[in-house]
Formats: sequence, structure tokens, C-alpha cells
Amino acid sequence: MADWDLLLTDARIATMRRGAADYGAIEAGTIAIAGGLIDWIGAAAERPEGRAAQTRSLGGRWVTPALIDCHTHLVFGGQRAGEFERRLQGVSYEAIAAEGGGILSTVQATRAASEEQLYREALPRLQALAREGVATVEIKSGYGLDLDNELKMLRTARRLGESSGLTVRTTLLAAHAVPPEFAGDADAYMDFIIEEILPAAESQGLADAVDAYCESIAFDAAQIERLFARAQDLGLRVKLHADQLSDGGGAKLAARFGALSADHLEFTSQDGVRALAESGTAAVLLPGAYLTLGETQQPPVGALRDSGVPIALASDCNPGTSPLGSIHLAMGLGARLFGMTPEECLAGVTREAARALGLGHDRGTLEAGKRADLAVWDLDHPRELAYWLGEHPLSELLVAGRAPGP
Repeated sequence: MADWDLLLTDARIATMRRGAADYGAIEAGTIAIAGGLIDWIGAAAERPEGRAAQTRSLGGRWVTPALIDCHTHLVFGGQRAGEFERRLQGVSYEAIAAEGGGILSTVQATRAASEEQLYREALPRLQALAREGVATVEIKSGYGLDLDNELKMLRTARRLGESSGLTVRTTLLAAHAVPPEFAGDADAYMDFIIEEILPAAESQGLADAVDAYCESIAFDAAQIERLFARAQDLGLRVKLHADQLSDGGGAKLAARFGALSADHLEFTSQDGVRALAESGTAAVLLPGAYLTLGETQQPPVGALRDSGVPIALASDCNPGTSPLGSIHLAMGLGARLFGMTPEECLAGVTREAARALGLGHDRGTLEAGKRADLAVWDLDHPRELAYWLGEHPLSELLVAGRAPGP
């Protein structure tokens, strides 16, 4: 019997290991894969004796961890190009939301769509990410805002993972906006989430985490505290849309609950940064929303970096504020809009993105014992992943050591 299922030789490897300089690069490297895991990785000259069922030369191509999109809203009905046009004409996002647009217009379209329709429309978006080297995706609910439709969205997300062979992590975001049935009574709607939607999602195994939108147009810290306390009682980790449009103390709230991540963070204060650093909560930056909304207040990247807060990047793919279906473009925007280095951008969609999903123990870097989720690139250097805009130089994607599929 062979020691390994697959032996990849003649590779240049960007391991992205924490603390390793220059992408954790290994020249003339070899990767041995067994049982879907990396059994050995290192310089070819140091490879231990062993037999492989299959050996393939990568011809000097670069290998990185497969990419991770750790914040998306891939499942939704309809689109909001009309609102995009109005924002370009000077109408604010808050004004559109107050008129019943924004999230609520997508809620109406999502409720009207069948589960099959949501699946058919979301699958190409997921497949596009896979063609860019993405093997793990987080998908949030949040456009149903009632029991049946929130569960419908989560079931659709689970099905997307099963049919694609990618890892899909599902997040319950019922606290995304106050639905029409509870207009003017956010407290009552939060009670409904806590008493009805959250227990149902947990009991049916549909949610890996719980998220909420902490903002003046959505929910305040006190309301979200009640949700997070109940989620933790049920054994679910939490995440938070925090400080996107104003400093509502979202980063500090996320840190207090040991959240996996706090996302957006444009208006996060130094106290918020300090709280994230102390809690180990990852910062997830979303340049697609920053660009689409025409924001001018950047997230405090320098303070996050100096404080040692893990910084992830994601597409935030959604029909309203970030109609961005490319993790590569998110990397390019992270460099150009937020001043992140190309290495930070790649870490942000591998190592730190895995951490933001609670998966850092088994993916996000290339190390023995971790999943063999690998992206093989036709590149001269990994820095090109944040450099090129609109090019997708993926040669091959391996998920648990093989081509993705159900």
C-alpha cells in the first residue's frame, strides 16, 4: 500500500505560516497528501522515503493555501441596480433604507423566490469563486427575516456546499434589519429571533455561527447582547457587522463576546481596536462595500496592524452594498483602498480568513496535518494575486487533495 495518495513535486510553495517571512516560501518544494490531509511538506531534498499512488510535477508553479471568502451573502433574490444608480445620483444608503429599499427590497425578492430558484441563482456565484481558487466560503442568511425564509436560505447554503464539494459555513443573520411585520419595534423582533428563529436553526443543524448588524438603522448593542448571550447558550459562535456607518461600539461588543470576527470597522475607535486585540477577534475588512457606498472613512488598518489584530479580507458579495463576486478583486481593492501589502492581502484570504471562521486549526496555511486545500497558480510570484485586476491565473484547485466535486 502506498504511503501517500498524491505527491506534488517541483512546486514553489507559499505556506503562509504565521510568523514566517516572505509568504513562508519554500523553493523546489514537495507536498505529500494522504487521506485528504497534508502528510509532509518541505524542500524536495528533505523529503522522507515513501511511496505515492500518484506523483505529479507542478513544473515550478506556485502553490498557496486555497482561498477563503469569509463574509458573503451569496444567497438572495433579485438585484438592486436601481438603488446603485440612485446612490450615484447622490441619494444616501440610509435614505434609501428609510424609504423601504435597501435590505428590505431584497427581503421581498428573497421571500418570493423558491428554494430551488435561490439555489440556481446562487450556484454560479459560488462556482465563480471556485474558479478563482476559493475552497471555503461563508454564506449568511439575513434576507428572509422570518422563520421559514431564514431557514430556507440556510438550507440553500448547505445544499450549495454539498453539491459543489466546497466547504460552506453558514451564518444566521436574522438580525440584519427589522422586517415590515415588526416595523418600529426592533425589541419585539429581536425577541422573535431569540425565541423562534435561533432555536430552530440550531436544532436543525443549519447554523455554524450567529451574526447581527450593529448600526443605528438596524440594532443597538443592548439588543444584540441578548441575541449573542442566547447564541452562546446554544453553543454557537458569534460574529458582528460592526462600526460600518458610525461608531456604535460594535468592535468592543464583538470583543466582549469573544466573537470570531468583527466586520467592516470603518468607524472603529482606538478603544475598539484595543478590545479586538485583547480578545483575539479577527477584523474582516470589506473593500467592496467601502467602494460601492463611496465611503471616505477608512478602517483603521494601521492601528489594527500595530495592535496585532488578525486582518482578513472578504468579498461581502451581496446585491446592495457590495455586488462583488471576486475574491481577487477584493484583494486588489484591499491593497489599493486600504493600503494593505500584497502579502497581507493573501494572508487575509487564507490564514486570517480561516481564523475569522474558526477554522484556523485545519486550513488557511500549508502545514503537515492540515487539510490539503491547495491552489496552484500560473504566476511569477504570489504578490501578483493582489496586483492583477480582472485576471484569474488559477491553474488548479484541490479540495482535500482532489478536484472539487460532490
